[in-house]
Amino acid sequence: MSPWIDYDTTLNGEFIVLSPLMPYHFEDLILLANDSRIWEHYVYDGTNPEKMQSTLDSALKDKENGTQFPFVIIDKATSRIVGSTRFMDIVSAHRKLEIGSTWLHPDHWAKVVNLEAKLLLLTHCFEHLKTLRVQLKTDERNIRSRKAIEKIGGVFEGILRNDMLRDNGTHRNSAYYSFIDTEWPAKKKALQELYDAKKTSLH
Repeated sequence: MSPWIDYDTTLNGEFIVLSPLMPYHFEDLILLANDSRIWEHYVYDGTNPEKMQSTLDSALKDKENGTQFPFVIIDKATSRIVGSTRFMDIVSAHRKLEIGSTWLHPDHWAKVVNLEAKLLLLTHCFEHLKTLRVQLKTDERNIRSRKAIEKIGGVFEGILRNDMLRDNGTHRNSAYYSFIDTEWPAKKKALQELYDAKKTSLH
C-alpha cells in the first residue's frame, strides 16, 4: 500500500462520492459494465464478467503494492454506483501519478459527474498530496475522451505509438496529457468555472 495515499481516502462532492473500491462493489460494477459502448476504446472488453472480475482483483492487488488507488463513483442522489476511476502509476518518490481507468455508464456521459470527479481528484492531488505532475492518457482515436481532457485543461504532450496491446492483439497508440503543480491555480479556476456552469445548466 502506498504511504503517500491513505487507505481510507474518500472524496466527497456535491453530486458524487469517490469511495475506495472494495470487494463488495464488484457485483454492482460487473453489472454496470455490461454496455459495449463503454469499452469501444479500451484495451479490454469490460462486458465480459470474468475479465472485469480479473481487472478489479488486479486493481486491489496493485493498491496493496502501492501503485494504484481505485475508486467507485457513487451518485449521491441515488446512492448507486455509476462508474469507476483510479489513481495509477503512482510514483511517490517523484510525487507523480496518473488519473486513469475512468469509466461511466453512458447514462452519465456529458453530465456533471465526470467534471466533478476530475475536480475532486485533481484538487486532492495538488492540494493534499502535493503532487508535481498528474498524467492522463487515452486512445489516440478516442476523440470524445480527448476533447473532454482538453476541455478540463489537460496539456497535450504527444502520441506514444504502440503504447499498449489490446486483448484482441491489436496495438493502441495513446494520447498523453498532463497537469503540473505550477499551473494548477489557474487550471483549477477555469475548471471550477466550467463545473459551476455545467451544474447550473442542470437546474
